[in-house]
Amino acid sequence: MTATKLVIGNWKMNGSTAQVRAFGELVRRGWPACEAALCVPHPLLSAAQTVFGATPLRWGAQDCSADDDGAFTGDVSAGMLREFGARYVILGHSERRAVHGETDGQIAAKVQRAVAAGLTPVVCIGETAEERDGEQTAAVLRRQLLQLVRTLGSDMASIVVAYEPVWAIGSGDTAAPGIIDHTHGFIAATLAFHVGLSAGTVRILYGGSVNSRNAGAILSCKTVAGVLVGGAALNPAEFTEICKAAARCSAEETSEAA
Repeated sequence: MTATKLVIGNWKMNGSTAQVRAFGELVRRGWPACEAALCVPHPLLSAAQTVFGATPLRWGAQDCSADDDGAFTGDVSAGMLREFGARYVILGHSERRAVHGETDGQIAAKVQRAVAAGLTPVVCIGETAEERDGEQTAAVLRRQLLQLVRTLGSDMASIVVAYEPVWAIGSGDTAAPGIIDHTHGFIAATLAFHVGLSAGTVRILYGGSVNSRNAGAILSCKTVAGVLVGGAALNPAEFTEICKAAARCSAEETSEAA
């Protein structure tokens, strides 16, 4: 497990150029030793590039096409995202799966395209409340992961996986640290078995109602390489506190490993 925790903020369909500038002002006043990025709506990528370009804060997008170009009205390619300096792209979020009907296969194709364009995909997987209650969590996660494995093969090492239990997103409920550790361990073991990737090769983030109050406990889990933050990422002060917690946990793990 890498000692550097990663914090990704997902603005969803929120934000403005004024909010991007507010983040920029805060970052320029000082930023914790944390690897972090904000994934903003496509129209804000230009502002993010301008404001964050000379800061430690990176930026990314929330979706991309599975195609390079063509007659796909409304779609945005991975190559276009790279032109705006995006480093990350969130793919497979439960909202895309549920609202837009995206399948495991479509998501894997998008991930493959993003990797080819030089982006780091943050691929979301997770179970619904019904699947959890039906003890289907392992089966759901395995299905989602194996589609990625079949499509990407060794390129799995180029992605970030975000475990986001669907029942936790926006609910205020967060999986207990023991459940997070167990589930992240299952994800790592699945990747090790099917791709031969050792633990820590693929960063596994936790997402789902992460905020400044619970981030420290979540990030302290040894199997957690970082967090994917939703609503709290829209508040500069709140997001900064989460990044501070990530920096502390990174320093503690580095000290323990020394």
